[in-house]
Amino acid sequence: MAEERIVETPSTHTTVIERQSGGGGTLIAVVLLIAVLIGGYYLFSRQGAQNSKDAAITSAAKSVGSAADKAGDAVEKSTQ
Repeated sequence: MAEERIVETPSTHTTVIERQSGGGGTLIAVVLLIAVLIGGYYLFSRQGAQNSKDAAITSAAKSVGSAADKAGDAVEKSTQ
C-alpha cells in the first residue's frame, strides 16, 4: 500500500495600504482660485468706476469749452 503524505505550508499574507494625502494641495488651489476671482472682480469694478469718472470729466471739459466759445462769440459781437 502506498503511503500518503500531506505537507502544509503556512501562507503568510501581507497587505500594504498606502495613503496619499492630496487634500491639502487641493484646498490650497481652491483658496487661491477664489482669491484670484475676488481680486479680478475688484480690479474690473474699479476700472469701470474710473471709466465713469473719466467720462464725466471729459463731458465737463466739453461743456466748459462750449461755454468759452459762446463767450468768445459774444465778445466778438459786442466789439463790432
